[in-house]
Parts: sequence; structure tokens; C-alpha cells
Amino acid sequence: MKLKYFLVLLLALFIEHLTFNITYATVRYVSTTGSSTPPYTSWETASDSIQKCINICNFGDTVYVANGVYKENLVINTAISLIGSSMDSTVIDGTGLADLTIVVNTNIFISNFHICGKGFNLTNSCIIWATVQNSIINVSKCKMGESSTGIGCVSATLFASDLVMYSLFKGFVLLSSLNNDYNIKRCNIVLSDEGSRCIDVGYAANSNFFIYNNIMLSDAIYGSYYGIYLGAIKRIHLFNNVIGRFLVNINFGDIIDTAFIYNNLSLYKGSRGLSGDGSIYTENDLTVIKNNIFKENDDSAVRGFPPYVNLDYNLFWENQNDLYGLSYGDSDIVADPMFVKDTIPTSNGNYDFHLQKYSPAIDKGDPNILDLDGSRSDIGMYGGPFGETYTYQDLAPLAPRNLSAIVDSNYILVKWNKNTEADTAYYKVYRDTVSGFTIDSTKLVSSPKDTFFVQVKPHNIRRYVYKVTCVDKQGNESKPSEELIVNITSVSMNGYPMIVSDYILYQNYPNPFNPSTKIGYQLKSGGYVKLMVYDIKGELVSVLVNKEQNAGYYEVEFNVGNGLLSVPDIPGLASGIYLYRIEVIGAGRIPVYTEMKKMLLIK
Repeated sequence: MKLKYFLVLLLALFIEHLTFNITYATVRYVSTTGSSTPPYTSWETASDSIQKCINICNFGDTVYVANGVYKENLVINTAISLIGSSMDSTVIDGTGLADLTIVVNTNIFISNFHICGKGFNLTNSCIIWATVQNSIINVSKCKMGESSTGIGCVSATLFASDLVMYSLFKGFVLLSSLNNDYNIKRCNIVLSDEGSRCIDVGYAANSNFFIYNNIMLSDAIYGSYYGIYLGAIKRIHLFNNVIGRFLVNINFGDIIDTAFIYNNLSLYKGSRGLSGDGSIYTENDLTVIKNNIFKENDDSAVRGFPPYVNLDYNLFWENQNDLYGLSYGDSDIVADPMFVKDTIPTSNGNYDFHLQKYSPAIDKGDPNILDLDGSRSDIGMYGGPFGETYTYQDLAPLAPRNLSAIVDSNYILVKWNKNTEADTAYYKVYRDTVSGFTIDSTKLVSSPKDTFFVQVKPHNIRRYVYKVTCVDKQGNESKPSEELIVNITSVSMNGYPMIVSDYILYQNYPNPFNPSTKIGYQLKSGGYVKLMVYDIKGELVSVLVNKEQNAGYYEVEFNVGNGLLSVPDIPGLASGIYLYRIEVIGAGRIPVYTEMKKMLLIK
């Protein structure tokens, strides 16, 4: 036999032998409408139970699950792929069943399910629990909630992506004594319990953590305790996340190697009197903090001590204190970041933290870090290599705030707060003699660059109404400010000016609203102020203000997501019309002003 034919024969025999020793993976099906005929290899013969189908699976099988509600717990002992039809309508319902909704004892891929746990905040309940060493757990595109914990993972490698997590005491509980990696990316985690943690890591001194592009928020009244709590770990990469409304947004224990914190947004950290805590709290670990935005944090935005903390190229704005134990880096910025929609972030998503076109955070990050388009990194959650490319919007400035007036014997002085947008150019002052007037060029009386307007006191006019707008360098004009009514009726004694603005209760904004709105009011003189909210039947809902206040402009938030402020144990309000009413009691306990307006809550 010729050599070439001999080699062909050997190859054929080898292929035949290989064919008989390969176990082919099987595709199986689960449906509430199938005939439940094993081995469930078509939709017509699909199993009526996910667990039934899992029980006959072999290594590498794929199980497709049709839309429907499957009231069961699962135990997975064979490495398979478990794929639902839709996150919205393929439901694994563990309500009221075992503590552990899905127990994983092998490698697993789970996708496209809505998984409900035993019940919200029940001790020791967990939706996905995996404890087999060196296993690989991959969970993506799932919605999960109503449990104590979302995913508990011990000594296994985790890939979690595109998850929507709600009504949980903890999003992730992670531990490891091995060299595991934990990857959490593009997840949306919203907690509503005050003691909660989005990511809770105990001892994992040999493990690396990669936490990218997540939204981690607290909807609790006073803020949940920790956004991210890290015990002993090896290294963490925390990039491009928004973390907000926790008492401590990020807390570090012992970092064996380094914590890299780049391009995050950390904001609205509550204090609850915890004066030693910061939005980021780290004392004895090597931590690199760059390209982040810290906004409106109580106490300190960053707490730490050199030389452990390398801090630079960050932006700080409206924090109670920017730093504790640290100094600004050479390239840190204190400025308004100019977000597209800057509101307190809540689960309804009514916010937008993209940067406006002339934000001072654009191209101001570490020059060694590039955006996706190759330019120097922006500061904030959309900059850097894990950010996104988007078109900067050139929006009009916000309306000027806190108008007030002073009248003396010869002049009227109108003043307001300075706009903080980086591209602010000047203001426009509009004036009329009637309330509720529409601004136009015939009402324009001045275009000052400063935040005040002075005019000679008229002899034959006893009332002026003012509105002010802000104009940016591109010519965009803001909406008008709240109205300022000045009655020119008296002159101060001894040469001192007196404030003569009326008492005003302004319309709430936004209106309609959900879940929060702001109510502004102006006091001509100091007095005892009560601001109350009623339902349409006149029953008291909340007392927003109940104290002595000086003359001036005030603003208070009404947030139905917080429950009823005066009666905390009653749940949030239903959609509908609500009334808000102000009472001002002046000197001698004499009522001097009462007004009531309507507002609309839409859920």
C-alpha cells in the first residue's frame, strides 16, 4: 500500500474513533404550553418545569425557556446555559419558597429572566447562590429583586452584566480565598433599605474586582448605608459608575495592591450625623482617584490620608467639604460640571449626567487617559476608554434664582444669585407693572453682566414687577426667573434701606412631577412660617416647613418617594391633584399672609 493511501486510511479511522467519543450538546425547551415529554427537545414536547428539564441535562446543554411564570426554586448541578425569552415576561418566581431561589453548584450561564426571590429583606434569602470553588458564574440581561441578596458568590469567578436589581438589602455579596476575578458591568442597582449595600465584599485578599459602567443608587429616605463596601481585597478597578445617595458611597478596607477609581460620579451622599465619613472613605490603602466628579456630598467628598491617596484631575462642586486629610491635586477643579439634567438621581431615571457642550470637565482629565474618540479624557462617568462617545448639547443656562429688592429714598436695587455655568455671558432684566407679564423686547430694561440692576425710584409708579433671564456666550437665553414684585410705598429710617418685596407663594416646579418637586416662597418680613401639603379631600399629607424664618426667598423639596414626611410610616402617595398652603404669622401672633396652590403628581 502506498504511503499516501495509508495515511488517508489512518486519518479516516481517527476521525471515526473521534466521532464515536464526542458527546454532542443538546438544545432543550421549557414552556407552560408544551406536552412535557422528555427529553424536551422541541417546543411541542417542552417541559412544563425548568427544574425538570435541568434534571436530565448533560454538560454543555442549552435550555430555552418560553414566556410565562415558573413558580419554583432551582438547583443546578450540571454546567448548562439557561436562557429565557424576555427579561420582562419570563419569570422565575421564588416568592414564599426556599431561602435560595437558584442554587448553582457548577459553571452556569443565565440570561433573559425576571427572577423574584423569597421576599424583600428576608434574612438569609438570596436569588442566585454559588459556592463551588473555581466555578464560573455568568449572569446577564436579567431583572431580579424581592430578596435579601441578589447574587451571593464565594470563591467563584463572576461575570455579571446588564442586570436590573431592585428591592434588595444587598445587590452582591462576594467572598473568596482563591485567585478569582469579579466582574460587574452595566448593572442598574437601586436599593431602598437604609442599611443596604449595593456591593458587599468581605475577605477576598487574592481577588481582583472590575466594576464598570454601573448605576448604583439608594431610594431610601435617608440613604442606604454603603454603595460599595470592600473588605480585604487584592485590587479594584472602579471605572465609569454613578454612585449616589448613600451615607458612604465607597468604603475601602485593606487593599493589598491598588484601588483605581477613574471617571466615576459620586454625589448626594447623606450624612445622618456620621461626621467622620466621606463620599469616598479610605485611610490606609494605595488609592488612585482621577477624573471623577464629586457633587453635593454632605460632610466630605473624599476622606483619606497621604501618601496612600493619589488624587488629581477631579471636579468638585457644592460639597459640604471637598476633602478631609487631603489637599487638591494640581489639576483638580472646583466648578459647576454643567450636566444636561442635574437632579437628584432616583429609580425613575429622571436625570442625565452627560456634560453640556461648554462644561469645564470636557478634556480636563488625566492627559494620559483618552476618550473613545482619541481626545483627552473628560472628567466624569462618560469619559475615558470605558465611557461613551456622544454629542455635547449646547443648552440654555438655568433661570436666575433668589431675586430680591431694596428700596431707598432715591433708588431701587434688584439683585439675584450668580449663574454658575462656565459660558455665562450676561443677564436680561425685564420689568412691568402687572404680575404674570410675558417677557419681550418691549419689557427689557437692562442687560447687565453683574447680578444686580439699579434704577432711579419713580415718583408716579407705586409697583414694579421684575423678571431676569441669563444669556450664555452663544446667545442661548434661559427661562425667566421667578417673579419679583416690588411695592414702592415706604423709605427706610436713618438712611438704611428696607426690603419691600411682597409675600409670594410660587407655583411648584416641575409640575406635573414625579417623585419630587420644589416649592418656592418669598417673605416680605420675618415671621413664623408653616408650609403644608394636603390631598384633594383636604387631609394633611405633610408639613414641609414649621419654623421661624427671616425675610427672603426660600425653597423646599416635596418628595413622594420619601413617603410622608410628617407621617413616615405611611407609604408613598398615589397620582392625583394635591394642594400646598402657606401660613405666615407676623409680630404679635397676627396672620399676615395665607395662600394655597395646586400641584399634580403623575406616577
